[in-house]
Amino acid sequence: MVKKYSLFSISGLIVIISFICFVSTPLSLAIPALQQTSSTPPASETSSSPDVYYITETANIVPTNEKPEYDIFTNKEREERQLPTVLPIIEPYYESKRVYLTFDDGPDPENTPLVLAILKENNIKATFFLVGTEIEKYPDIVKQIFMEGHAIGNHTYNHTYRDLYQSPTTYTEQLNHNDTIIKNILSVRPRISRAPGGSAGHFTKEYWNALKSQGYIEVGWNISSGDASAAKANDILNNIMYQTTKNTFLWDHAIVLLHDGRGHAESVKALPSVIKFYKEQGFQFHVINAKTPPAW
Repeated sequence: MVKKYSLFSISGLIVIISFICFVSTPLSLAIPALQQTSSTPPASETSSSPDVYYITETANIVPTNEKPEYDIFTNKEREERQLPTVLPIIEPYYESKRVYLTFDDGPDPENTPLVLAILKENNIKATFFLVGTEIEKYPDIVKQIFMEGHAIGNHTYNHTYRDLYQSPTTYTEQLNHNDTIIKNILSVRPRISRAPGGSAGHFTKEYWNALKSQGYIEVGWNISSGDASAAKANDILNNIMYQTTKNTFLWDHAIVLLHDGRGHAESVKALPSVIKFYKEQGFQFHVINAKTPPAW
């Protein structure tokens, strides 16, 4: 006798088989490869992700001249997993007329969005060295900087000299703390950093050794806008133009210091003219990464 099955029974059997297939599918097929290496995958890992390079377990960096670079692990996480913290030595990349616009002390709710709008209008990328206390206040601006393809750098947690420069340990503790804050927002953290006030006069050999052992790339500057003072927009522009035209040997790695933190509205006003100047001189705009040459 041929046993007959109802349509209902067949449908139920299909559902059961489908469920068994689903739960037996390896998770590695269901999540991106990058997410498998981190408990908190990058927040931007979608179809609209920015074009960035992610540093994974080996701490290797693909030599690229264009992309921002972010680590999917903090130093603490690397130590817990017995992963390397030291970055490999990478040959700096020099090319005629390259300029790196860098902005310190943000994010700021007034200035940073205006800077981002100007950069977007001109279709260029820049680098933002962010302070932890401000990151905590304005995480959405941090996400915007990241998602729009700019590079983010670590500018310590509180930018307070008397706290930072007590010792190499107090300095790197602030960097690591700031990394954790950034990773909690973006699921990645930067490897580039900039010392408040610059490394000159603050760093000893021990500071440099501490940075190297923890894989930080200290980023200086060689063209100062002078906007840390009460300079007006026209003064800021003139400072940049004078230093750039005078020091032609810097044209293959001109790193410009600007600020987007509180009280730097004049820097925002000067920015369109600064960009126009560099474009007229034939410069290409780039972000800071491991291939960027040292300022000096």
